[in-house]
Amino acid sequence: MGVGPVSETVAYLGLGTNMGDREENLRAALRLLSADAGILVRQWSQVYETEPWGVTDQPKFLNLAVEAATSLTPEALLTLCKEVEATLGRVPGPRFGPRLIDLDILLYGSEVVELPHLQIPHPRLHLRAFALVPMEEIAPDAHHPLLGLSISRIALGAEGREGVIPNGRLELSLGGTDC
Repeated sequence: MGVGPVSETVAYLGLGTNMGDREENLRAALRLLSADAGILVRQWSQVYETEPWGVTDQPKFLNLAVEAATSLTPEALLTLCKEVEATLGRVPGPRFGPRLIDLDILLYGSEVVELPHLQIPHPRLHLRAFALVPMEEIAPDAHHPLLGLSISRIALGAEGREGVIPNGRLELSLGGTDC
């Protein structure tokens, strides 16, 4: 007996890095995400350089947003994100501190997930210009399921928006996806 088609959900991820070769960290994370059979990276924003958020005495970050179609559950997608971080060498550190790579699930379709270890939409998405501006570039009409507003509407009023500086396009080919 065959298995029916696996439903896909469009998920948005935020990637950030402020240690080592920041651009290569982003490229490596995109390659690892794309290597998983449960996810198809459709597009990513340009790279933005941003001031640190939370703990400000650290190097600037490079951030981008990713749109992906996935058959993974939210928890399996979180596991994949943590595996990518570990593979690239991220080690536990202070909250909001410097990091080699950080992958956050920003939105997972229109789902709301409230678990002790996972909240979707990301609980601070609406406060973080460094996540909103890149996401606005690739998904301005995506809706925040709790606020009922489009990403472009939320990004318009995001505090710190002026500090999210375009830093160019990250060139990388991922099996048919070249953004």
